[in-house]
Amino acid sequence: MAQNLRTIISQFAIPGDVTDIRSNELGHINDTFVVTVQETSGLRRYIVQRINRRVFRQPAALMENIVRITEFLRTKIAAEGGDPRRETLTLIPTRAGKNFYVTPEGDYWRVYRFIEGARAYQQVESPEHLYQAARAFGRFMRRLEDFPAQALHITIPDFHHTPKRFASFVQAVDADAQNRARDARDLIEFALARGDNTGRIVDALASGDLPLRVTHNDTKFDNVLIDDATGEGVCVLDLDTVMPGSALYDFGDFVRTGANTAAEDEPDPGRVRLSLAYFDAIARGFLQETAATLTPQEKAWLPLGAWTIIFEQGLRFLGDYLNGDVYYRIHRPAQNLDRARTQFKLVADLEANEDALARIIDRYSVR
Repeated sequence: MAQNLRTIISQFAIPGDVTDIRSNELGHINDTFVVTVQETSGLRRYIVQRINRRVFRQPAALMENIVRITEFLRTKIAAEGGDPRRETLTLIPTRAGKNFYVTPEGDYWRVYRFIEGARAYQQVESPEHLYQAARAFGRFMRRLEDFPAQALHITIPDFHHTPKRFASFVQAVDADAQNRARDARDLIEFALARGDNTGRIVDALASGDLPLRVTHNDTKFDNVLIDDATGEGVCVLDLDTVMPGSALYDFGDFVRTGANTAAEDEPDPGRVRLSLAYFDAIARGFLQETAATLTPQEKAWLPLGAWTIIFEQGLRFLGDYLNGDVYYRIHRPAQNLDRARTQFKLVADLEANEDALARIIDRYSVR
């Protein structure tokens, strides 16, 4: 792989010799490597990625989205007096002037400039980090509020169409292809009991009651770089799923990973809890950037966004477990089952704290 990577890297406009290649296993989907290059000015690092064609069926369209979004953001960031080299991703072109390279085998590769002096955290270390990361996601949405959402390609059709996700889950239960349903009976019953509540956001988008916005659609806590010196959220990562959607999806997915007191795949459900203090930090940061532009219904439905996305992700993890772990990368048996159990514990906590969550949103909704 190292030799093949050197050949691929040589296709990009990177001046210098590769001195180190390290695999980065943090992501679930794409193959990612951190490459160090000796340039005339010193060592410089780059992110090299192979796009997962099984997940992203139209890589060229995906890359067109990323190019348009990053160029738009670069202009906005500069106009606000920021640093585009640190506050959005920078694609390195190929020597032929393209934004990706396609191998003879049909694999799509891209290269980003590595943003130094910042890092992505796998687990929350403080409410302040949550607040700063939530601000970064809110700022990302605010800066793109006048970008034409309908002009973006749909990189994964029906990505957050929760009723369809539920239907796929039911199919996985009925098929029980790996004879695993017996080990997940409690989670299956939990999910089936909530199937009638999956369509509220989809229906409101279809009717126009909720506006269509440019959304990130994968707002995990580790998709924001936190500055090592200032502790501020610097840059939003992983733009593969930037598509038209609802602000509720982005807020909800960040609550999913940010307000959980345990890891996403925590095997002990007793350690999993929705932290109201963390939810408060997320709401404060996100609404500090977006309260002036979100509609009253969007703000009131933010907790529903959290419920919907967390429940949906639980369906996806559990369905993948039942299907034989064919979508999400796993590193141990039953990891997807643990992931699903964690999501459903958070759903139960959201339901038990509905009034408290609404009060938190109200506190930060006026700007």
